[in-house]
Amino acid sequence: MLGGQDGLVNVLGVALGVAAATSSSRVVLVAGLAAAFAESLSMAAVAYTSTMAEADVYESERARELRHVRDFPALERAEIRDIYRKKGFEGDFLEKVVETITANRDVWVAVMMAEEHNLAPVDRRHAARASLVVGVSSILGSLVPLVPFLLLPVRVGMLASVAMAALSLFGVGAYKAHVTTGRWSRSGLELALIGIGTALVGYAIGTLLEAQP
Repeated sequence: MLGGQDGLVNVLGVALGVAAATSSSRVVLVAGLAAAFAESLSMAAVAYTSTMAEADVYESERARELRHVRDFPALERAEIRDIYRKKGFEGDFLEKVVETITANRDVWVAVMMAEEHNLAPVDRRHAARASLVVGVSSILGSLVPLVPFLLLPVRVGMLASVAMAALSLFGVGAYKAHVTTGRWSRSGLELALIGIGTALVGYAIGTLLEAQP
């Protein structure tokens, strides 16, 4: 969803900006496609590197916790006790929980990673999948505002492009509310207004540049 939304808004902004400064649909399409593929490849690369970075952070913190458990077991055991005391555990039951967790080093460290650092393990194999999903969704979203310029003159294509983008963003917002929380109509309208408003900045820049001698 994020990849598609980002690609659509960015390319719509580029297309509107170029369309405001030219009457050539070909120029708009060339600029839009260049922006679409550059944006999609960039987002795919970011998705890959960020996933790998998350994995590096987790492994670094886990190695540190392993050293702490080995070198300062009493201190780490006290931290486990404090964590579960704050959750409402008391007395013998609290001590039993602490004893059970600290009896296994891997479990002990996993609890510290989740409870103290709020970190979850990251499978490096997911990096390539995340990159592919984000890249493909971004390119698909990027193509939406360019379709009208294949069929219509520039000025009419601009209006059609904005309309298609607004409907697409509304649909994405409504779906997001459906799978999470909130009113679908409000979420859809909010995303559409934000996306179109952002893209219109490109149109404003194109209009200003066109006005220059």
